[in-house]
Amino acid sequence: MKENIRLSERNHYIGQENLIRDFKQGFKKGLPIAFGYVPVSFAFGLLAVKGGIPVWIAILISMTNLTSAGQFAGVGLIMAQATLFEITLTTFVINIRYMLMSLALAQKIVEKMPTIHRSIMAFGITDETFAVASLEDKEITFPFMMGLITGPYFGWALGTALGAILTTFLPTAVQNSMGIALYAMFIALIIPAAKKSKAVLIVIIVAIAISSAFRWIPFLNQLSQGWVIILATIVASAVGAIFFPRSEERV
Repeated sequence: MKENIRLSERNHYIGQENLIRDFKQGFKKGLPIAFGYVPVSFAFGLLAVKGGIPVWIAILISMTNLTSAGQFAGVGLIMAQATLFEITLTTFVINIRYMLMSLALAQKIVEKMPTIHRSIMAFGITDETFAVASLEDKEITFPFMMGLITGPYFGWALGTALGAILTTFLPTAVQNSMGIALYAMFIALIIPAAKKSKAVLIVIIVAIAISSAFRWIPFLNQLSQGWVIILATIVASAVGAIFFPRSEERV
């Protein structure tokens, strides 16, 4: 009887050690992502507060969402006074890829994982965390994903808080200059990718062309900003998918 109790205690201890080990492994792999998120989310906090959104709401947005493109687009539409339907549809189109990422990772997680654990993991899936998790050569456990997600989540929230709070103390002239720097940062993000990939370059050109057409061409410029973003996203993505499909070797 005593031997059974000792064996049970030993198995429990080993199990706890494995959970902690998996969490540490995930956290270590998520740290580079967390540091990379800080400057981007800083820009988001700056943009949101500069656009009239209260500091606490900007921080709350980042703590309840974990999607850079979706948040930037959503805040942009809020500042453009788009309708709730336009904001919802735009963020859905932009973030629909996370559904596909979740389905892909579902094939790698341990069997019989509770639904609540799957839901929490799904919340933390981003392009970067998905890339790291998908490269694992073993089954993905809940503690590992929690470790992988924790750093990026707090890095994103911290960057937003810093950008939102510091913006309120900056002079107007500095705020305006940082707004220009924000656009420069976006250009710096897309130029290297466009140089390396013809597909990315074409998609960027199509998106710019559509946005410019709805901005400057008479009658077309009557369409709201929300629908322009939706159309530009869908058409540019479709062009990329049709003319530059991924080969099986690259998937």
